[in-house]
Amino acid sequence: MTTAIYIASPEGRTGRNAFAYSLVSRLHSSGKTTVVFRPIARRHDPLGTALSHAANPSGSETAYSRGVCPCHWRDDPDASRGDVVSAYHGLLDGPAGKPDVVVIVGADGSPTYSPDAFANDCAIASDLHANLVLAICGRHRDARELRDSVDVCLAIADRYGADIADVAVTGCDGSRAKELTDALSDLDVPTQAIPSVEFDSEDESTWATATEKCAASITDHDLAALLSHSPLPTVTPYAFQSDLVIRAAAQRKRIVLPEGMEGRILAAADYLLRRNIVDITLIGERDEILAKAHDMGLSSIESATVVSLSDPRHRDAMIERLCQLRAHKGMTPPKAQSTLADPSYFGTMLVQMGLADGLVSGSITSTATTVRPALQVIRTKPDASLVSGAFIMCLPDHPVVFADCAITLNPTAAQLADIAIQSARTARNFGIDPRVGMLSYSTLGSGSGPDVDLVTEATNLVALKDPDLPVVGPIQFDAAWSPEVARVKAPSNEVAGHVNVFVFPDLSAGNITYKAVQRSSGALAVGPVLQGLNKPVNDLSRGASVKDIINTIALTAVQAQQ
Repeated sequence: MTTAIYIASPEGRTGRNAFAYSLVSRLHSSGKTTVVFRPIARRHDPLGTALSHAANPSGSETAYSRGVCPCHWRDDPDASRGDVVSAYHGLLDGPAGKPDVVVIVGADGSPTYSPDAFANDCAIASDLHANLVLAICGRHRDARELRDSVDVCLAIADRYGADIADVAVTGCDGSRAKELTDALSDLDVPTQAIPSVEFDSEDESTWATATEKCAASITDHDLAALLSHSPLPTVTPYAFQSDLVIRAAAQRKRIVLPEGMEGRILAAADYLLRRNIVDITLIGERDEILAKAHDMGLSSIESATVVSLSDPRHRDAMIERLCQLRAHKGMTPPKAQSTLADPSYFGTMLVQMGLADGLVSGSITSTATTVRPALQVIRTKPDASLVSGAFIMCLPDHPVVFADCAITLNPTAAQLADIAIQSARTARNFGIDPRVGMLSYSTLGSGSGPDVDLVTEATNLVALKDPDLPVVGPIQFDAAWSPEVARVKAPSNEVAGHVNVFVFPDLSAGNITYKAVQRSSGALAVGPVLQGLNKPVNDLSRGASVKDIINTIALTAVQAQQ
């Protein structure tokens, strides 16, 4: 496996670059295949050039990659953060194969004031599951000032889910080295004292001197500890989205988008086509779609398949098939032709007939418009009694599942149990080891009433149908979420306080809660994932952004791989 080491500093001119160069040199000389990544760096990046030379002197151009320019990050940090994660995974999946180590060097000091620069580095380190090395200067600090500064950096890293695995105190000369490192001796983090050294990224004559002076301060034990350290098991929204797209691209599926003239749909399709993540079928007239794409500056829509509602090659076969499927409902060819004038129905029939692997719709239509055709012609899986809607809520440091937030108004106990089992399956499909909480206003008998009885019965049914699934209920949200609250309200229950699949007792509770969490906390809501269908069909919110649509299409492609 590749080990990622992220070197960051809360300030400029710290000696960080000399330390980074010497670390890369040590890794190369130890036989580790090493590449260098700069998440935020200028196109002309002398440090990147120097570091790549240290990583691979005989072919440095293959040992370096960067994410985005500083100006792009300042203009749109949210989109840039996603681009950084994508660029990083592109480096890992490059033609040379996965390296042993990636040394990631954070943002450079800049004359443009950037109060969040170190926090940004911590956030990116968390996105990339990297071991964070804090390079902090001791030249103009006494021991107390150094310790206070490190404590502040540790708190910032913790806030962003990053794990500081090593502290390199630069500018340590003479007797001050012991004084400064002693101030950090009670931290559970390895510490090195790095001497002052002249290092100029554009002056090769300084490179060897820096390596000689700094590398001596990094013992074999320090290096082994850094390489073996396991970062926190944080999954940020950006990491989750990146993994979603990588999984979709690994086994490309064809997704049909009935709303072929909607601008957000076209922008999302263009993004996915340009990166060869999925194949796309758009419903509409090719000339009209391409004209709109051209006006929007989209260059990859031409590679999409465009199917007209009036295309007899598809329409005639669909009419015949629809009459077969709906014969018990009195479907006739004229009725079928009229029904197929609806793009959502037409697109669903493409999926039903095996001409597409999944469908995404709803950016300009209601949920019913997307779901009704799926229920009628794709139908539910043999073991599913209903279709339910779950959201994957990407919180700052881990994803959870909320259900049902989209479909079932007032589920019975049996339906609630099926929603829980479906949601646990969704969680597993997307890398979440499910622990289910059946939510109520009561925790394990603290309250009573018909609503509590319903959730109690549903919990018992889940345990009966899937005995190996960890489940607790009835349980209040705070006791499901917080280990501290669970110790008070459900002290003997191992699932309480660790729930990651939250099953709401009705649609009002689920829909209100997911939107409240999404809007008030900034959590990324991916979905709704429609659960229980024979083939994946997913609905979009009419307020969906382009990024939301990209995520839902990628998610649908991953479902189609199952």
